[in-house]
Amino acid sequence: MPVTTETKEKIIDSVKKIMKQYAPPLVAKNKDGAIDCEWIGNIEAAYGHKKEMVPGMYFASTAVRKDSVVFYFFPTYMNVKEFLAVAPNTYKCLKGKTCFHFKKPEDVNEKELNAMMKKGIEYYKKQGWIKT
Repeated sequence: MPVTTETKEKIIDSVKKIMKQYAPPLVAKNKDGAIDCEWIGNIEAAYGHKKEMVPGMYFASTAVRKDSVVFYFFPTYMNVKEFLAVAPNTYKCLKGKTCFHFKKPEDVNEKELNAMMKKGIEYYKKQGWIKT
């Protein structure tokens, strides 16, 4: 069954609401109200194999796709087991290494997403990519 526009809007609003709670220390890279919403760390960091300096290490983003709302969460790439322990239901929506596909509003587990965000911020602080 196709995901309706209204369902996608409800899902993305839920995810954005959770993400906005963590700014600061996270910084919004795109303008508020954009369909895609991206969050980065608040310290300039070396990125990639060339170690090019970026304004902040990529943290998470969300976007509307044809059949779902996607939530890219980069901290899970570093230690999936640690995040799986705090968000077992959310990880049922994981496709690949960092991309969660939400097709129903109930896929967005607010408690688990908050736990993931907090754990991700702790990890970024340890790496020196976020300061409070």
